[in-house]
Amino acid sequence: MTTASPRWFKSSYSSATSECVEVAINLAASHDLVPVRDSKVSDGPSLRVSVSAFSSFVASVKGGRLGA
Repeated sequence: MTTASPRWFKSSYSSATSECVEVAINLAASHDLVPVRDSKVSDGPSLRVSVSAFSSFVASVKGGRLGA
């Protein structure tokens, strides 16, 4: 990834079932990426998406454009 360490967090909307993802937005400005991982597998792999792609995803979720 990079020499900077991701600072992981999950949404306050996450339920207690642990079926959520975590993101590390601290790398967005300096590296133009947002790592995403499964919260149940903290030492597992992560996806690295561009800030632009992550922003589009969040906007689509908020706008209800992804379907159920």
